[in-house]
Amino acid sequence: MRTGAEYLAAITDEREIYVDGERVRNVAEHAAFRPIAATIAELFDVAADPASKMTHTDPDTGIETNRVFTAPRSREDLAAFRHAAETWARHTHGWVGRSPDHVGAFFDAFAAHPEAFASGDRDFAANVTAYHQRMQRENLYLSYAIIPPQVSRATTAHAWEGELIQVGVAEEREDGIVVRGAQMLATGAAVADEIFVSCIKPLTDNDRDFAISFAVPVGAKGLKLYCRRPFAPAATSAYDYPLTSRYDETDALLVFDDVFIPWERVFVDRDVAGLRKQFFDTGAHVLGNWQAQIRFAVKLQFIAGIARKVAQTNGVDKFPGVVEKLGELASLASLVESAVLAAEYTAEPDAAGVWRPGSRAVYGAMGLQAELYPRALAILRDLVGGGVLQVPSSVADMRNPETRADIDRYIHSPSAPAADRIKLFKLAWDAVGSEFAGRHHQYEMFYAGAPFVVKGYAFRNYGFDGPVGEVETFLAGYDESA
Repeated sequence: MRTGAEYLAAITDEREIYVDGERVRNVAEHAAFRPIAATIAELFDVAADPASKMTHTDPDTGIETNRVFTAPRSREDLAAFRHAAETWARHTHGWVGRSPDHVGAFFDAFAAHPEAFASGDRDFAANVTAYHQRMQRENLYLSYAIIPPQVSRATTAHAWEGELIQVGVAEEREDGIVVRGAQMLATGAAVADEIFVSCIKPLTDNDRDFAISFAVPVGAKGLKLYCRRPFAPAATSAYDYPLTSRYDETDALLVFDDVFIPWERVFVDRDVAGLRKQFFDTGAHVLGNWQAQIRFAVKLQFIAGIARKVAQTNGVDKFPGVVEKLGELASLASLVESAVLAAEYTAEPDAAGVWRPGSRAVYGAMGLQAELYPRALAILRDLVGGGVLQVPSSVADMRNPETRADIDRYIHSPSAPAADRIKLFKLAWDAVGSEFAGRHHQYEMFYAGAPFVVKGYAFRNYGFDGPVGEVETFLAGYDESA
């Protein structure tokens, strides 16, 4: 099992990352990335600890690895996968959306269905199984970029002005392909080992050059990452910004300036149908998004915990109106928790013996994520009221003997001294009002795509035939003469 120190050493390479017009020379030490790199390192240390029970020997490969890098082959395996994903999610309280188990789950399903990668002009089945085994041996942290740049939503890449705006094949060589263009939205890529690049947006037959999937090291020559403004450097202290200072993943636009990809790293090559097969025929999409809902459930529980703690601190947790709001927040969290367990309960093995979580439950929860999260934040906002604004500008005000007496006298609660009350309300603000919080609000609303896309998954996986059949049977039981 990989240690955190080994991970940090691995990401100290020649990766080309830009922030504020300057190249970042060492992501493990840079103020924008050091906190999240340290958090990911902690995850690897947690997994390596025998007490976490995350170590597992894959019966298919014989490799001792992290449980999240193994496809579940039984109901017990599925429960163990959930336990491992929850262990990592609880370490970050759900605030790291693209931890290594997310893309790892996709590759678990990819490798269990190599036939999905053998149907194009080339057979890439061996590539995907070999890469997955490497992921298992090295405990790789993969980010992914599977969405085209937002140049135009009215057309697909072939109709855009300019050659290869979306990443596509610029040249084929005997030993691989050369890719050019851009792709988004690579969350966590700056501190990942490698990036899985593909396209989940439906393409047309005219988009063949863009229908590719491959894995690329973050430090590959010609690959540049342009990160959104990082929030961690602005966090004055962990006391003032307890979430920002730990969990700001950063998101990046990837630009490929004629990057060479060897054939062994290619999984789909100019095959529009192959793109859909890799995600949906293999079960990768449902397994990866089950992991995402496990993480989301933990995050909602944490937000519910903040809300309850605030109500207790303010001494209003017995008021009927407050109980109602806390009850609604509990209901929102319970819906996602229940969907996670329902997906496990309704799981079934596919033709390859991989136990896929029940798609009806997974996509049902996903379909409401863009509404559940903003509502949870709105309830927390309501409960904290002006309390998140009535706090000192920073912890420095509490360290200054000239101001500390006023703070202790005027910003306390009967059940909490000033230092504890301010710490709680600073946490609440970082969850609902800081730049970090705003990014998470947007992020959760579009986590698995635009709401109409996600609800389309729910529509297609609900199984309307049964309910419609019941309605038709009922209608057939009477007529106008009844």
